[in-house]
Amino acid sequence: LRKYLFILSLLPCVAIAQNETSIDKNINDILPKVIEWRRDFHQHPELSNREFRTSTIIAAYLRSLGLEVRTGIAKTGVVGILQGGKPGPVIALRADMDALPVTERVDLPFKSVVTDTFNGKTVGVMHACGHDSHVAMLMGTANVLSKMKKDVPGTVVFIFQPAEEGPPNDEEGGAPLMIKEGVLQNPKVQAVFGLHIESAVPVSTIDYKPG
Repeated sequence: LRKYLFILSLLPCVAIAQNETSIDKNINDILPKVIEWRRDFHQHPELSNREFRTSTIIAAYLRSLGLEVRTGIAKTGVVGILQGGKPGPVIALRADMDALPVTERVDLPFKSVVTDTFNGKTVGVMHACGHDSHVAMLMGTANVLSKMKKDVPGTVVFIFQPAEEGPPNDEEGGAPLMIKEGVLQNPKVQAVFGLHIESAVPVSTIDYKPG
């Protein structure tokens, strides 16, 4: 959540005008809900192109924030559009939604016991790559930015992408299909930012490289 907001704070098109104390308060207010979302998504993972429950929850929440919401992009993809209160470019923030055909073997209160069919085989399903966290973080970021809408120059497009791990055999999906179906148009996105959690990176830091 903080990482998405940090990325935006570096951009002249989304110069966050509210003071840090106000932003920190808004983050702290939504953080328990972000944790709750993450654990819920972890307990109810869905495979690529099958993110029906996940996308329904996301779309309903974005609508509750007053965002323009588009669904069914690349099968289950969701887009939320926040029109800032000041003129400026269009920036997108993106999170992936799908889980992997992996059986969870860690004993957690929110452990996944889900099974599904993948390429003709019955498999366990697990958020083994952190997409549950990515979705929850981006929903939290949408919450914080919606509270400071009047201070955001330009437009922020929240992209929730299905099938990042690759669609099932004989299906299209993922970022290529979202792009083909116009996710970066109307409004025309000028830059897209995403991130990935990493257990080896210290908390509250971001690793990146040029290019």
